[in-house]
Amino acid sequence: SPWLLLAPLLSPTVPQVTSPPCCLCPEGVHRFQWIRNLVPEFGVSSSHVRVLSSPAEFFELMKGQIKVAKRRVVMASLYLGTGPLEQELVDCLESTLEKSLQAKFPSDLKVSILLDFTRGSRGRKNSRTMLLPLLQRFPEQVRVSLFHTPNLRGLLRLLIPERLNETIGLQHIKVYLFDNNVILSGANLSDSYFTNRQDRYVFLQDCVEIADFFTELVDAVGDVSLQLQGDDTVQVVDGMVHPYKGDRAAYCKAANKRVMDVINSARTRQQMLHAQTFHSDSLLTQKDAAAAGDRRPAPDTWIYPLIQMNTFAIQIDEIVTETLLTEAERGAKVYLTTGYFNLTQAYMDLVLGTRAEYQILLASPEVNGFFGAKGVAGAIPAAYVHIERQFYSEVCSLGQQERVQLQEYWRRGWTFHAKGLWLYLAGSSLPCLTLIGSPNFGYRSVHRDLEAQIAIVTENPALQQQLHQEQEQLYLRSGVVSSATFEQPSRQVKLWVKIVTPLIKNFF
Repeated sequence: SPWLLLAPLLSPTVPQVTSPPCCLCPEGVHRFQWIRNLVPEFGVSSSHVRVLSSPAEFFELMKGQIKVAKRRVVMASLYLGTGPLEQELVDCLESTLEKSLQAKFPSDLKVSILLDFTRGSRGRKNSRTMLLPLLQRFPEQVRVSLFHTPNLRGLLRLLIPERLNETIGLQHIKVYLFDNNVILSGANLSDSYFTNRQDRYVFLQDCVEIADFFTELVDAVGDVSLQLQGDDTVQVVDGMVHPYKGDRAAYCKAANKRVMDVINSARTRQQMLHAQTFHSDSLLTQKDAAAAGDRRPAPDTWIYPLIQMNTFAIQIDEIVTETLLTEAERGAKVYLTTGYFNLTQAYMDLVLGTRAEYQILLASPEVNGFFGAKGVAGAIPAAYVHIERQFYSEVCSLGQQERVQLQEYWRRGWTFHAKGLWLYLAGSSLPCLTLIGSPNFGYRSVHRDLEAQIAIVTENPALQQQLHQEQEQLYLRSGVVSSATFEQPSRQVKLWVKIVTPLIKNFF
């Protein structure tokens, strides 16, 4: 059985709760400035940040942005679907590239797409076949990179069948970038994510430094990925170690350096550009900035990109998330949501052992993305119910029902894929911080997959209100979990699922 080959990976690592990078400051949003010790800090005006609410809005915005892009389109996702809506996106790309060729002046429009190799290669018609016409027609302008985890190699790669091989590790980052505009989301490029699969999305408009950073990040991951060729073969970038044929340690070391160089160089640039508008230990005075011609308004919102690639020993998102949960004070409220409730042991320990109030939103079985799936995958919603019930029992045994509350999202004909958190400081009715992006707070996100999200810290009331309304709209479609919840017929879990769940929970 292929599961025997997975045996070395089945045992979870011992969770380690990392110490905060530094003590938090006592007042206001400035308490989060410690994040800049790890990643670049981008100061922006809140007027450049827009929260989207629906799959349709997300899809229409993507098409509109592609049509007007002049310099770059960068898209990172798990996969590109094969239906008519996905074809619309590809057609938009083709049309924009065609216009760039017909322009009076030579165009420098580049399209870079990063997907996962195993998910993007699944089936005869797949992400690769969808993109091949673009690659063949515009070979100088289009790049398609397919990330292949270095953990899927040797006998494991030969014997584990399609779909199951995706459990070992994936490219899970979701970033969609058009010139200097960026969409951060947890949504993939697939029809359900454009119609009836609820996710989260934030649109950063005219944020050139953030767009540059994510372009460089996707380029870096692309450089350590396999490059799709016009004949549907793949090859590595010249001088790069092969992800599954080459030496694993050498590959991971090279990948770590490539990604960390992007993070560290951007961090240095941002310290020079923006320290004067936010920190007392400024490198430049505001008068110096004005003399240099920087007429931008002082920022009231700060964006921090949080990267998690444990395969490459990059654990920034994990460190920041653990610190936020550790330091949330008594009276603070944390609204945490995930499409797949499977928190790491470290995150569970922090939720159960710290002081803030928690409202955790998760998918009811009927809106889980695996609900009704064929074969073993059809049992995955039941496995999540089992994990949910175990966690709820622990909450009750510790007498924490008032402080930690579970809620299940339900919406007829929809599925639920939203993830992230909103932090309300003690005494505040509006959030000052949100995390939004691809991580699900589970074992896969922390240990197996490539993930990216952003922390948005804002002191602007209008943007705080936008974030609050986003949270409220999601939670309004939910019901509070109680002991009676697990007595419902849809919550009955078969014995074999209960037995298998502890063994496989780290793979989904």
